[in-house]
Amino acid sequence: MSEGEARGEETGGFALSRGAWKTGIREALGVPAAVLASGYVGFGALASDAGFSLTLAIFSTMTIWALPGQIALIELRALGTAAPALVLAVMLTSARFLPMTVTLLPILRHPSYRGWHYYLAGHFIAMTGWAVAMRRCPQMPVEQRMAYFIGFAVALWLACLAGTLVGFLLSGSLAEIVTLGLVFLNPIYFILILGGEVRHRLGVLSLLCGAIAGPLMQLVTPQWGLLVAGILGGTVAFLITRVWRERDVP
Repeated sequence: MSEGEARGEETGGFALSRGAWKTGIREALGVPAAVLASGYVGFGALASDAGFSLTLAIFSTMTIWALPGQIALIELRALGTAAPALVLAVMLTSARFLPMTVTLLPILRHPSYRGWHYYLAGHFIAMTGWAVAMRRCPQMPVEQRMAYFIGFAVALWLACLAGTLVGFLLSGSLAEIVTLGLVFLNPIYFILILGGEVRHRLGVLSLLCGAIAGPLMQLVTPQWGLLVAGILGGTVAFLITRVWRERDVP
């Protein structure tokens, strides 16, 4: 162990591996940051058009940092939804982060980190950072994983804050179709990330079943279509995979 690594273990936390932290930042400041920032340009413009203040728009990105939840916040607030229902709706849109957190944090765990480090990392778990970390972190020494993830995720978070600011300031000069296009750039990017990262049969089936169930459930119940499609698609994929495994067992 080098002297620098020894000092890192004594101080704990993110000093454990500055190299991994910088690597995370460097890998984020490319296509991932550009795509996410573009989506948040659209969000900033939508927030301005909906009558949000710049402070509130920036604060929502700082705290929620989940574009579907923030879009729901704008739409429901415009409809005059009561605050408890609005908070519940935003929480439901972010429920997908729970399984992401459960699967990622054990990979990041190391004795040198304290409890607040994990809470901080949990706040920065989002689709892009989770997908990249699930692929990259198992290839790294365990003591470098947290630093890499925090560097990657914080760089994306700052890019989204910058995008929100730019979109808010440019709201008057952006056509509505451009604003909506920027917002929908994110889900397209997420689909490409998931498609590229999926390696297991269950993941492939889940994507396919969700893609089929989504439009169908939207026709049946537009208000609950997304939630029902996610549960239904994942359940069907799980059952199909279970049947396949039972058949494979001699």
